[in-house]
Amino acid sequence: MTTTTHPAPLKVKLASPRGFCAGVERAIRTVEVALARYGAPVFVRHEIVHNHHVVARLKAMGAVFVEDVHAVAPGRPVIISAHGAPSAVHDDAAAHGLRAIDATCPLVHKVHAQTRRYAAAGVHVYLIGHHGHPEVVGTMGQAPAGAVTLVETVSDVELLPDRAGQKAYVTQTTLSIDDASAIISALRIRFPEITAPTKQDICYATTNRQDAVKAAAPGADLFLVVGSDTSSNSRRLVETALRGGASDALLIENADAFDLDRLNDVSTIGVTAGASAPEELVEALLTEIASRRPIVIETVETAKEDIVFNSPLKLAG
Repeated sequence: MTTTTHPAPLKVKLASPRGFCAGVERAIRTVEVALARYGAPVFVRHEIVHNHHVVARLKAMGAVFVEDVHAVAPGRPVIISAHGAPSAVHDDAAAHGLRAIDATCPLVHKVHAQTRRYAAAGVHVYLIGHHGHPEVVGTMGQAPAGAVTLVETVSDVELLPDRAGQKAYVTQTTLSIDDASAIISALRIRFPEITAPTKQDICYATTNRQDAVKAAAPGADLFLVVGSDTSSNSRRLVETALRGGASDALLIENADAFDLDRLNDVSTIGVTAGASAPEELVEALLTEIASRRPIVIETVETAKEDIVFNSPLKLAG
């Protein structure tokens, strides 16, 4: 008599909150409403959010993604992405008579406004963030050249020149909380008089998603983060999972990008999604995993989110 051996159930620790944040939902909704109101093509400066799946869907609907507002066809709308843009981009759009719709996340706008106020008051700004990220480029572009210094690591702080006068710091909204805290501590030691934001700049969604991963990571043989490689907050979730106790962690674009053979030697996995990754990608991943092994899902919830940001004024109503 032949005995059939069934694979042992795989425990899935599903982090919550995960996926879309209010700023991402607002930005995507802005493109959709603009297409409905103005028809295609609607131009978008930079990827509206850093997720290839979202961008491909909007392209299919008639969105055209450009890096320079000079590439926008005359008379057509141009949407500023959720990451924001330097002041010069808004000035260029106005100078060319373009209908600009600003889908910058309101929490990024907060950092922009802080930076402009500091610079206008003669306060030197230290921006904690990643070189080249569009949010960092946009924030540095809120102030005159030389008014903002980018700081990426604790080591950078040690190399900063002495500077007279008032100083303040702001941060990119999608950083690792732990990394940013270490840099802030170093800045405070180097410049004890430095001014902090009235409220931390790392956004609620980044904080909540990292906290959920920290809670789900212990005991996970593998932690899967659904998100695109261009997404800063998704990459930070991989780092958070490893620091939180997961034996291994991967950033995957979607279910097709995951080798199911990686499940052969694990008993517990963690799953989350970056703030720009649609929930449907998580569901597809879980379905694919369940086709290989039976799964038992444990939701690890550390916060509830009910924040909604209104659409830009030019699309309201």
